[in-house]
Amino acid sequence: MRSLQLFAAVHASAYNLFNTERSLSSRTIFKLNRAAALSEWRGFLTV
Repeated sequence: MRSLQLFAAVHASAYNLFNTERSLSSRTIFKLNRAAALSEWRGFLTV
């Protein structure tokens, strides 16, 4: 469990460092893109 928490913390830091999409788009567009990606990911998990 501890290694999973460490991985998640490191991954989140690296993701936030390189994630420039949020700063380049409006909040509305960002939320729409995030919702689309999340629904696609959920569809992938149920297959």
